[in-house]
Amino acid sequence: MSRQVIAFIGGGNMAASLVGGLVAGGWPPSEIRVAEPRAERRAELTGRFSIDVCSDNGDAVTGASVVVLAVKPQVLRLVAAALGPRLREERALVISIAAGVREPDIRRWLGYDAPIVRTMPNTPALVRSGATALFANPFVSPAQRDLAESVLRAVGMTLWVEDESLMDVVTALSGSGPAYFFLVMEMLEEAGVSLGLERETARLLTLETALGAARMAIESSEDPATLRARVTSPGGTTERAVAHLEAAGVRAAFLKAVAAARARSAELGDSLGADR
Repeated sequence: MSRQVIAFIGGGNMAASLVGGLVAGGWPPSEIRVAEPRAERRAELTGRFSIDVCSDNGDAVTGASVVVLAVKPQVLRLVAAALGPRLREERALVISIAAGVREPDIRRWLGYDAPIVRTMPNTPALVRSGATALFANPFVSPAQRDLAESVLRAVGMTLWVEDESLMDVVTALSGSGPAYFFLVMEMLEEAGVSLGLERETARLLTLETALGAARMAIESSEDPATLRARVTSPGGTTERAVAHLEAAGVRAAFLKAVAAARARSAELGDSLGADR
């Protein structure tokens, strides 16, 4: 694919991760721009990536083929409304990484039928191990879909959903998911400490076990249930531990937790989309 100018509106951690991934993957720094209001952050981004960083959003998007909206969801309405006329002229693909803000609201704020890809990256994108779901509106061309996927793939794996309402499920699963795993790690570490291990020992064993289990699941063609069964010997220690977890209702608790997160995501979408 021929390279095209990408403009990021907002230079926060997720934008910086995407820029870093793109540059590492061979995207020319000369074709990446960032608009960032903080002078110290502009200097940091310029020093790290040798890209063009400016303070004005309009200057950043001039001549850009892709504009990534990487601002806080609460300010996206104002940013989109101000950029709408310029983006209509540029005919740029608009990619939003603002959590919770729905595509029809972004399009309404822009003021025209813009080609928009809404995405939901998660925090492991900061170490280029993210999982990102993407949703494209009907105005996005096949070539623009490929371009959006190329941008987000710079920080991990990507997949498409064809129904935007599923983005609430994505938010609850992979968006909030790192916190669920961190909670499990936290609890395992505490259990090890309470049973006599030094904290650093318990932490190292927990983290390496989590990493190893994830690698096994990724590299195996079998599902997690089969992998779990394989390490659960009849009458063994794992079987007893799993039985306690099942009896405590862990499965139901996880289902309720993810459903609650999905409901909250929908509530936030309603709130963020209101013109106030």
